[in-house]
Order: sequence, then C-alpha cells, then structure tokens
Amino acid sequence: MKMNKSFALSAFAALTLALSGCQGMISDKPGIHPNQNMDYQDKFKAQEYNPFFADGRAMRTPVEGTVARGGLRQDIAYYEGVDEQGNLIAENPLTITKELLYRGQDRYDIYCAVCHGGVGDGKGIIMTGQYGYVPAPNFHSDYIREQPDGHFYGAITNGIRSMPAYNTQIKVEDRWAIVAYIRALQKSQNINELEILEFNVDLAALRETYDQEQAKLAALEEAKAAAAQGGEISAALGQQVFTRNACGACHSIDGSALVGPSLQGLYGKTRNFEDGTTTTANDDYIYNSIINPMDQIVEGYLPQMVPYDYLPENEIRSLIEYIKTLE
Repeated sequence: MKMNKSFALSAFAALTLALSGCQGMISDKPGIHPNQNMDYQDKFKAQEYNPFFADGRAMRTPVEGTVARGGLRQDIAYYEGVDEQGNLIAENPLTITKELLYRGQDRYDIYCAVCHGGVGDGKGIIMTGQYGYVPAPNFHSDYIREQPDGHFYGAITNGIRSMPAYNTQIKVEDRWAIVAYIRALQKSQNINELEILEFNVDLAALRETYDQEQAKLAALEEAKAAAAQGGEISAALGQQVFTRNACGACHSIDGSALVGPSLQGLYGKTRNFEDGTTTTANDDYIYNSIINPMDQIVEGYLPQMVPYDYLPENEIRSLIEYIKTLE
C-alpha cells in the first residue's frame, strides 16, 4: 500500500510537470472549450442577412399599427401643443404650481438662458455678436407676449428659424414647465405698481436699485460710444459685421426671399409698411431699422427682428455703407 501511494504521488507530479511544460506552446488546433455557455447560438444579429425572409433582412419592422410600450400619445394637446384642428393651444395643459415653475426655471437656465438671457430679454451670454448667431427674440415684446402657450412649446419641440429642436433633450413635461416659467418671466417684467404693492414690496428700494442699474448701463453705453468715436467706418468693415452677426440668415443680398426682406438695391428704395405708411430707405431709416426694428414693419413680413443696439456706432455706420453697395 505504501508503495502504491508513493507511485501515485510520483505519477501525479510527473503529469503536472508534463502539462505545465505545454503552457504557451503554439498549436493549429482549436482551443478546448468544454462548457459552451451558449456562446454559439443559432441566431441572427442586427443588420445580418437572413435567407428565411424574402427581403433578406434579419431585423423586422413593427407590425403596422403597433405602438411601443409607453409610446401611445393620444393627448395631442399635451404632446404636440395643438388642438384637433391643428391650431396652437392657448393655455398650458399642466396645472401651474410652484414646483412646476421651479422645475421650469431649472430647465430654462440649462437649455435656454445662454441665448434668451436670464430674464428672457434675448441677451444671453452667446448673443453678443461675436459668435455669428442670429440674436434670440425678446420674450417681452408685444408680438412674443401675445403668442399662445402652444407656440413656445412648439418652438422647443420642433425648433424655429435658426433655433434647433430640443425634443430629444427635454422631456415633454419639462417643455411645458419651461413654457410656464417663460410666462412667469413675462409677468415679472410687465407687472404694474398696484400688483407689486399687493405683495408688501418696498417699492422705493426697488426704484433706487433700478436707477442705480440704469445709471451703470448708461455709463457703459457712454464709454462704448466714446470708444467707438473715430473708429473705422467702411463698407469692408460693414461686410465683416454683416457676416459676424449672421445677418445673411434672414436678409439676402441677391434678391432671394428669406425670413426678412432682401437688402439688394435697398438704399434709396421706397419702403411700404404694414401700417400703410411709406418712407425712403436712407441712412436714418436703415440706422433705426438696425437698433429699433419694431418701429416700422415692412409690408409682408412679421415683426420678429431683434434690435442690434449693442453694436458700436462705427459698426452700424459701416453696415449702412455696405448696404449701399448692394445694388
């Protein structure tokens, strides 16, 4: 028995040494895989050819009329912002609560404020004229304030003009929360004195703060105007300003129709306005159209251009000189 035990131990040691000596040896034979673990399955992967079907596609289209779980959207007012006739709905379908407004503020600050500004005035951080973006509209203009809630929801969902769609980034409820917050911003910028007093607000302190802020803004404008005095005024600079501020996104220079009227042959031409008045497109008219575009709306166009009053004086004058060359 002792001899047999010793023989077994010796044989085991020899076998171990023999097997360890094979480690790392190159072989043309396939590796041993005793437990398949479903590694090899009789199946087709996405995009593979499948001879079973006439079209040869392994991936099949859904049965006509089926809807993915959670994808049934029968409430078109909630999901699309329109009624059964396709008209924009007037009011937010969600109940306006403090929680909804705070959620709207949170989403607005993330997705909207960079362009539309913290108070919705269209003066976000990237709307400074140096990035080539078409300036965002001011939510506090009469035209925008009179739009139904469905308009804002549709703009967020589908995009509008140069604004991209956010339907893949912002979920439906959050879009309506943003709409509610925009309405709150509009209300905050258009509240009258009697309504303010209802909330026991120190109106005198508010006026003092407002006056101080306006004084700072006035000083900045004066400094900007002083810095611009003596600056270059030329058609060449005007062309650069035109390109840098993406003016061509709305106004063509070859007579083609865009969102705004073409600038080709504008200078000296008679302008007809929506209110029935007319004027000649001279320096003063073009200057005012740049800094106060809502004053005179050209016939056949919507009142949607934002003011470019942040531009230095010499750049505005250069724009005018450039426009004069567009014959």
